[in-house]
Amino acid sequence: MIRCFLSFLVLTCSSALADENPNALTDAEKAAGWKLLFDGKTTAGWVALGGAPFPEKGWKAENGTLHHAAKGGGGDIITREQFDDFELVWDWKIAPGANGGLKYNLLEPTKNVGFEYQMIDDDGYPGVKGLRRNQLTGGLYDLLDPPKERTLHPPGEWNASRIVVRGNRIEHWLNGGKTAQFELGSEALKAAIAKSKFRDQPKFGEKTKSPILFQDHGDEIWLRGIKVRSF
Repeated sequence: MIRCFLSFLVLTCSSALADENPNALTDAEKAAGWKLLFDGKTTAGWVALGGAPFPEKGWKAENGTLHHAAKGGGGDIITREQFDDFELVWDWKIAPGANGGLKYNLLEPTKNVGFEYQMIDDDGYPGVKGLRRNQLTGGLYDLLDPPKERTLHPPGEWNASRIVVRGNRIEHWLNGGKTAQFELGSEALKAAIAKSKFRDQPKFGEKTKSPILFQDHGDEIWLRGIKVRSF
């Protein structure tokens, strides 16, 4: 199944077909300014949170994916490069019951406090009964709910996600559907922060230039097709 979306007049397609290479750029993507954050073979461009070398355990590049093993350790990983206005796409799948997340707009490049695009087994996570809607896949973690009607493929199957940060406007997308939209500095976002676990974090919600971070929750997750372009 080929999934396509039109963004800022550029058509970008991702595919879950095994015989296609999601870790490559088309000529159209290159012309539009896209670049790979994962080449499918190495962990070049990624380091451990805090700037240490890439973890020796837990994470590794294998079979065209960036894979974190269950209980593998290693900690969170971040890109060497930092971003402020950007569009990011990636494919991901998780094991049953797993929890993962992508963070951006970090308060500090050495800490994992920032906006989070949640990637979790909405139905099978061990603590699912205690989760609020703003802690489900595609939402802005602990702040904004994803819509009830959205396309989420089950554990073991690939999902295609996207984040757009342009000025103060931010969007989350999942499998071609928008799952969150908000404005930095808006009263709605301020109110959501005031009710969240981030309420005591000074400057949380202000725009920053920061790395992209993938979380180590101790669960198994696979990533591929990680591509970005800056505005």
